[in-house]
Amino acid sequence: MDLRSRSRGALVVLSALGVLATSGCSYVVIGQPSSQLAPQQSVGDGTVPIVGATDGPIDTLARNALADLETYWAGTFPDVYGEAFPPLTGGYFSVDPNDVDPGAYPEGIGCGTDPRDLENNAFYCSAQGVPNSDSISYDRAFLGQLAAEYGQVLPQLVMAHEFGHAVQGRVGYPQTSIATETQADCLAGAWTAWVADGSAQYAQLDTDDLDQLLRGYFLLRDPVGTGSGEQQAHGSYFDRVSAFQEGFDDGPTACRDRFGPDRVFTQGEFTSDTDFANRGNAPFDDTQDILAASLPEFWSRAFEEVLDGTFTAPALDTFSGSPPGCAGADVALVYCADGGDGDAGLVAYDSGLARDAYELGDFAVVTGVSIPYALAARDQLGLSTGDTGALQSAVCLTGWYSAQVYNQQLSTVTISPGDLDESVQFLLEYGNDPDVLADVELTGFQLVDVFRAGFLQGAGPCDVGA
Repeated sequence: MDLRSRSRGALVVLSALGVLATSGCSYVVIGQPSSQLAPQQSVGDGTVPIVGATDGPIDTLARNALADLETYWAGTFPDVYGEAFPPLTGGYFSVDPNDVDPGAYPEGIGCGTDPRDLENNAFYCSAQGVPNSDSISYDRAFLGQLAAEYGQVLPQLVMAHEFGHAVQGRVGYPQTSIATETQADCLAGAWTAWVADGSAQYAQLDTDDLDQLLRGYFLLRDPVGTGSGEQQAHGSYFDRVSAFQEGFDDGPTACRDRFGPDRVFTQGEFTSDTDFANRGNAPFDDTQDILAASLPEFWSRAFEEVLDGTFTAPALDTFSGSPPGCAGADVALVYCADGGDGDAGLVAYDSGLARDAYELGDFAVVTGVSIPYALAARDQLGLSTGDTGALQSAVCLTGWYSAQVYNQQLSTVTISPGDLDESVQFLLEYGNDPDVLADVELTGFQLVDVFRAGFLQGAGPCDVGA
């Protein structure tokens, strides 16, 4: 299966200020997921032979990952699917499409493919009756580019994703391309959690690797505006990251059970020429108007319908450079309990940060400002606003707000394709930046995970007593 072209999936939209429910629930990663970081070994070529491989670092990474994937699925597959895992019969193929020795591939690579046609890709071949079926092939030059930009964990993720397709080849594929691809992401996430726990013999990763891995997924998303029903659809950035974290959090059983025909995806097509031209982004000034209208609307309804209270909107303002004097730290996103003209406090944000975030997209700005606004809501509920738990809750609540935007439950804002991708980008780019938010004890991976929990489950996991 082409790394960037086949899939299917599962979010069910509920009305009002409920949740986007999956067929199972997920939990939030609270600790610091990291490997034991024991000295890394390398598996010998004779143990995991790869046709065309060199002794370079990328083939070593791929071989190490494949060795651990074989071990993981040999041990996990019987518990999840009730039978032994049949090893791949077609083997593995490494190619540099710009430097191919045809003699090294007498029958081509996976599915008999010409190795020169593998440029910038990796795939699992499941076709029957063709040469080198049940195999994984990869462009090592492409994986080298991914490693140079996003670290050594991304080539290992590619191997894990393609091995996920090999698992599907043994138990059956979901009905659509986007579900097939995101389920493979989920299965890759389950393996990655096993590596992060220090269980792998060869592969290893630490907390920073997880942040880099999520950043790298941006390259693997479908172009914004691609429909979820496209024949080769793989999923939006949010869809793919969410599936990966679902496997990381909940394990392979969740991947087995949650990718049926009722799974809904956030990926969507542009519906107008205007949206296509501006990539779904409102003008910057309109984005600020959307903030001023939609956040009070959401929180007023949230208090009335879910939290059993009455919400008073805080003042909302911008600043340039230095935050208001009421701020406890020199940061770009501010909530002051004693700021503003009334009793509801002040939410303020740096106009420079807003301009920079807008380069990611309009909803990146909305996501950022929603976090201190959620702190204002916590304050009105009598909850803390200045600790790690408060920040985690605020990001989770921002996910809840974003679900209502996606679900078209707010009259003052509508969703556009790619908006939720922009939320993920903002959290990875700015979420643990000490110049943006005062508390930086949460990693980007954790911030995205708590955002996802709020998006999928509503207020329940957000620590506001709901």
